[in-house]
Amino acid sequence: MFRWILGGREAQSSVEKSPVLCIGEEQPKNWFTELQVLKGHFDIVRFLVQIDDFRCASAGDDGLILVWNIETGERLQELRGHSQQITAMTTFSCSDGLVSHPSLISASSDRSVSLWDPDTGNRVQTISDLQSSVKCLLVLERLCLWVSGGEELCLWNRDFQLQCQKQSHSDTGITALIELPKNCMAAAMDKEIIAPDSSLTVAELRCLSDHQDQVRALINVSDGLFASGSHAGELILWDAIDWNILAYEHILWEESQSPAQAEIRLGAPKPSEMSIQQLSTNGKLILAAVGSGLYVYSVLTKTVVAYRKVAHDSNVLHTMLLSDSEVMSCSEDGSVRMWEIQDLPLPPVSQDSGPPKKIMDVPNIRTLELTGDLIGHSGAVQMFVSFKENGLVTCSADHLLILWKNGERQSHRRSLALFKKLEENGGL
Repeated sequence: MFRWILGGREAQSSVEKSPVLCIGEEQPKNWFTELQVLKGHFDIVRFLVQIDDFRCASAGDDGLILVWNIETGERLQELRGHSQQITAMTTFSCSDGLVSHPSLISASSDRSVSLWDPDTGNRVQTISDLQSSVKCLLVLERLCLWVSGGEELCLWNRDFQLQCQKQSHSDTGITALIELPKNCMAAAMDKEIIAPDSSLTVAELRCLSDHQDQVRALINVSDGLFASGSHAGELILWDAIDWNILAYEHILWEESQSPAQAEIRLGAPKPSEMSIQQLSTNGKLILAAVGSGLYVYSVLTKTVVAYRKVAHDSNVLHTMLLSDSEVMSCSEDGSVRMWEIQDLPLPPVSQDSGPPKKIMDVPNIRTLELTGDLIGHSGAVQMFVSFKENGLVTCSADHLLILWKNGERQSHRRSLALFKKLEENGGL
């Protein structure tokens, strides 16, 4: 393990980097000052899954699944069996009497799905005769069932026996799955959101067709709410019980432009600039990755509360709300960034503009201020998993995982371990 000095980052594309995003070496609010590089993959690492408080699994285009100890960085298991890239992975815990044993379910482009024991590295179950590749997985723990989505929607029991299935009849297939109340679930299929009834008979589906473009993200906000985001920048908040629309927001970034820029862009944003790639939530706020920007939406007020139009040099791939005022994001540009929700500075008041406005008259919109830039990856950072005080794990197209730690906390722990060892050996 070694120390890493955090400094400025060179933009990894031809896009000119905004000077306001060039944070220097002084980052007092960024406590990720120590990192450990984890090697073992031979291709893009796309997925990270937390197994328990001290273990995570990684998977990607090399078909490997590796299990890691995030305290030590040790590689605990290497799960081999897939012949092509991993397309989805999740944990599966089903109570066996009083003990709930965590397992892993993985899907691959080789049209197979496997159940793994992360303790031993053994493949417990496998399905290898699927008609198409699985793009997403969902575990319904209360029912000991799991769902796979691709060109077809399938419901399976804990023994990997097919219960029912439904063809998607869509070019894109099923791209996202979430669990809803009353033993229900929802799936994204092209421009629609489909869901079976509480009996989970996927032959009978309810269809919501309110999006104007492909649904890219689904997220369960709370017991009674879920949200969806589309390629056209539509964010819809839904009642998970009655399936009614509670709020609709259309996100379009409109940057001020010079006449030359306006001529080139013809006044219209590129599709990638308004596409919602991913959603995260803490139940009170929804954080949307929109092109290269970030968008914070309040579930309570159903309004935008903060935004950063250009948060990265390329598309944002993954986000997380660390608290009600702190967020984290990673991007295709190879960066992992920490942000703080702050008030926008009030515009100066001229003498000719009349009496100054009261604070309550100013629109309640805030900005995201960069507080930390985690520099370590040389390729697109696909996602990250937070282990809270135990650290953060990121995975990237550079074939690496990086384990980020609180340097001060780690130094204190090493000092305590050294003093304990000295005491055991009778001092110096």
